[in-house]
This record gives sequence, C-alpha cells and structure tokens, in this order.
Amino acid sequence: MGQGFNHFDEKGNAVMVDVSGKAVTARTAVAKGCIHVGKDVMEAVSSGTVQKGDVLGVARVAGIMGVKRTSDLIPMCHPLPIQKCSIDYELDQEHNIIYVFCTVKTEGKTGVEMEALTGVQITLLTIYDMCKAIDKHMVMSEIHLVEKTGGKSGAFRFQEK
Repeated sequence: MGQGFNHFDEKGNAVMVDVSGKAVTARTAVAKGCIHVGKDVMEAVSSGTVQKGDVLGVARVAGIMGVKRTSDLIPMCHPLPIQKCSIDYELDQEHNIIYVFCTVKTEGKTGVEMEALTGVQITLLTIYDMCKAIDKHMVMSEIHLVEKTGGKSGAFRFQEK
C-alpha cells in the first residue's frame, strides 16, 4: 500500500518531496465528483437560462484554471506543465445530479492527481456559485480519484469497497 508520509523531514517539518532523482514519465489522472441540485437548478442549467450565464461553460473554464493553479493552492504540490486538461459532464436529470470529470496529462517527475481533484472541486464550486440564487440546497460529494497512470507506483483504478 503506501510508503508512509514523505511530506515531512526527520524533525517532523513539512517539506516538498524531492523529485529530482525521479524519471520523467507520461502521467495521467482522472477525477470525478458530483453536485446534487434541485429540480429548478437542473432545469435552468439544462436549458441555459441561469441569469449568470452558461453555467457548465464557465465552470469548465474555472476548473481548467484551478488545475493550472493547484500548486498555488496546495502547499506541497509541485508546479507542473499541464499538457492536457479537460472537464466533462454527465447530467442525471432524473435524480438532479451533475457529474464532473476532470482529466489531466503531463510528462514529468510527479503525478497530476491533485490537479485533477482540484479541477473537479473548482468546477463544482463554480456551479454552486452560479446557481445559488436559484436554490442554495446543493450538495457536492463523491469527489475522488478515478484512475491514474505513470510514475513509480504505476497505475491506479478506484474500486468501490
């Protein structure tokens, strides 16, 4: 499983992990999350009638911006050259759930899991922000890493327990 905590030195001080000796590899991460909304929000998002504008379009741009700024938000993350980032949606209109998927790719010495997770969360927060005037009863949940490839630890795929 894990190797313990490597973001601390021998004295317990927080440190950025030294990746200088690691090989450059292709790295990919996909994260997912969802926001449960009311019927009015789902109808407004689906029909494009939210007063603030194109909710999913704006949220997509916000998510991509979040991916690019992850190292500014999470102290021990390395700044990475993002080579691909996409935000995709699935709308479950029967249950009023908007699913968000963020895929991030780079070639580097450290992975892009945090970037993908940040992209999902910023996208969800933007959906909330743009729709809160309609109904504040929205719940963001199920935010998790779906899969990752590359690096010393190899591939990972989320499995329900």
